[in-house]
Amino acid sequence: MANVSRQTAWEYFGEELKRLREAADLTQAELGVRVFVSGGYIGQFEQAIRKPQLDVAQRIDEVLQSDGIFERMWRKLINDSRYAEYFAHVVDLERTATKICEFAPTVVPGLLQTAEYAQAVTIAANPFVTDEYVDEKVSARLERAGILKDATRPEYWAVLHESALRIPVGGQAAMAGQLDHIAGLMRDRMAMVMVIPFAAGAHASMLGDLRLMEFDDAPPTAYTETSFSGTLLDDPAVVKRARRAYDLIRAVALSPEASLTLIESAAEDFRRCTRTT
Repeated sequence: MANVSRQTAWEYFGEELKRLREAADLTQAELGVRVFVSGGYIGQFEQAIRKPQLDVAQRIDEVLQSDGIFERMWRKLINDSRYAEYFAHVVDLERTATKICEFAPTVVPGLLQTAEYAQAVTIAANPFVTDEYVDEKVSARLERAGILKDATRPEYWAVLHESALRIPVGGQAAMAGQLDHIAGLMRDRMAMVMVIPFAAGAHASMLGDLRLMEFDDAPPTAYTETSFSGTLLDDPAVVKRARRAYDLIRAVALSPEASLTLIESAAEDFRRCTRTT
């Protein structure tokens, strides 16, 4: 119900945007030029298909002289307590992306996580929180992962470092289950996963996670994240550099077939440890 109400509110955002745009005698393309996005973007905002970033909402207020209404609505609607403030907009972008490419040096990406793995990661970072808090975070993560099973799912690529396969997050059995889950998504052709083995040595983007997203009617974006913050990047020059870094990461990864073999072998190693303890 909360999701339905939030969607209805975004539809109201779009209706008000269209009403005030037309009152200002501006086409979608003309407004787009003034707020530095495409006319197609404006159309998607009006149809509640896509949500604007904060700076775009602020520029819309300036152009339409709407007394800050779009900024206020944005701050109210984008505030989903299940996600960190810096990540909430990324979740919205995931839902409209046609292609997502991720690199994870130490942790399995959220879109690939099982409930047990997500729970262990959440508790490790928040050891004093309530069960309700943990359940909320895990539920949100699994909800996000649902896009990989949608009929309109994005093309999903993930490059994992072998470190992410070897750390027993949640224990031996939970980690075996996590790796089995990834292998299952690969075999079902819902995800293309490649692994950088320890033997590869140094590689691009060793300092943090990297995510690239592409869209039908919008420029691509890049997202980087550390333990306490994340940055969404849409400057074409910066995105180009991020894409080059991702190409370099894939260049040193094992093939999908060899990666699947390594993932399944790691899962069996964890199961063997479980049987001997």
